[in-house]
Amino acid sequence: MGSSRTRAGGRRSRARRPASLVVGAAVVLAGCATGTGGDTADVTYDGDAEVSGELVVAGFGTGDEVGETRFALAQEALPDVDVQLVEGDLDIQQFLSAVAAEDPPDVINANRNQIGTLAARGAVLPLDDCLEGEGVDPGVYRESALDQVTLDGTLFGVPEFNQVQVLMANGDLLQAAGLDVADVDGSSWEGVTAAADAMAVTSAGGVDVIGYDSKLPEFLPLWSAANGVRLLSDDGRTAQLDDPAVVEALTFAADVYARQGGFGAVKANRDAQDFFGAENQYATGVLGAMPFEQWYLNVLNEVSPDVPLVVAPFRDRQGAPIAYTAGSAWAVPTGSANPEAACRLAVTMTATDTWMAAAQARVDAVEESGRVFTGLLTANDEADERIRAELVPTDAGEPWQSGIDAVYEANDAVFALAANPADAAVTTAWQDAANRVLNGQAEPQESLERAQGEAQDALDAAWEDWDARG
Repeated sequence: MGSSRTRAGGRRSRARRPASLVVGAAVVLAGCATGTGGDTADVTYDGDAEVSGELVVAGFGTGDEVGETRFALAQEALPDVDVQLVEGDLDIQQFLSAVAAEDPPDVINANRNQIGTLAARGAVLPLDDCLEGEGVDPGVYRESALDQVTLDGTLFGVPEFNQVQVLMANGDLLQAAGLDVADVDGSSWEGVTAAADAMAVTSAGGVDVIGYDSKLPEFLPLWSAANGVRLLSDDGRTAQLDDPAVVEALTFAADVYARQGGFGAVKANRDAQDFFGAENQYATGVLGAMPFEQWYLNVLNEVSPDVPLVVAPFRDRQGAPIAYTAGSAWAVPTGSANPEAACRLAVTMTATDTWMAAAQARVDAVEESGRVFTGLLTANDEADERIRAELVPTDAGEPWQSGIDAVYEANDAVFALAANPADAAVTTAWQDAANRVLNGQAEPQESLERAQGEAQDALDAAWEDWDARG
């Protein structure tokens, strides 16, 4: 891999590195585009070589025992490297500005659905040679996660965590309404509507109990896929936002709110909830059911272990489990002063042994506090299999065992939207479409037709530019 190299003009001063992440947006972002990911002619990835120098990491924080354990192991793999963390979430606008100013961090942690846009702008480097040089088989990573960071056949990210959705419900409210989990798991949209009607409590002051939260706008891809259509074609070149199945999904999921007093009233209740505390919506009985990411099980297990929770896989209209996968990835910016060390950090942070150590640290922490280890989902298939087989309980008390089983069932039934060079614009288009409907500004058909035009125009322009530079 070799030691970090000095670029033309000398090594940049690290004293101003963190500041470069918050420069103004006046920098011309188009200046980031440098072909299909930047010049890598002077980068030699070699897993047997020593690396040294400095490494500025942005978008990652240790936070908990999982992050602390993984970061410590990455530092051990880089004994001669001064690893520096830039605190706070990665701001994409500021990051692109830093790349344009030729003063980026050396490695970033970003959402996987951002990687396509970053690659198209020439802001991140290809990483196929990184994995090969470090002796990593890409097959160890989950296929859906790799798809999200692979643009037109080239890998631009090393996938990290995985997120999936499961159905979470208040068992007491279900029982009082004469319902069971099959009525709210998404397999019957008529059942969801009836459950929302049965469990919702409204008053002159608004919504006192949310019967069902369909989690718009963010879960429109989930409802659409459950209705048989994804928002993008498999090759990432064609938007499908105005497909009749998407229109039907948005119409249905928005109507769930309309039946309970409207999205504004539901959101007001949602925003007032103690989401991360002991007085959360399930503990206080102000939410009947919703699909949500699996990590929330850990929150509930910690703050309200006796909550009357019911957990099951979210299902499509044919009754099969389905989940919209999301997560993070490591990427190496164009202009990184130490891409070799950045590569090694990325593969170390996502290695099977690293994940096993982190999972064991989580097990130790939860057992010490008397809680249940509900699993740890990564984008590393090998790590997930070992964690489940060696560390995840099979006889946890309810509702946690049902939650564990639902999470792993969902993790085997994931889909992802294809990586594309306009993913940020496409996401904005469908989210804006859903918000216009929720806010009463447009009907679903009209709103999605507008979004279709916006998304397809962005895709056509971005792919044309990408293909021309390819």
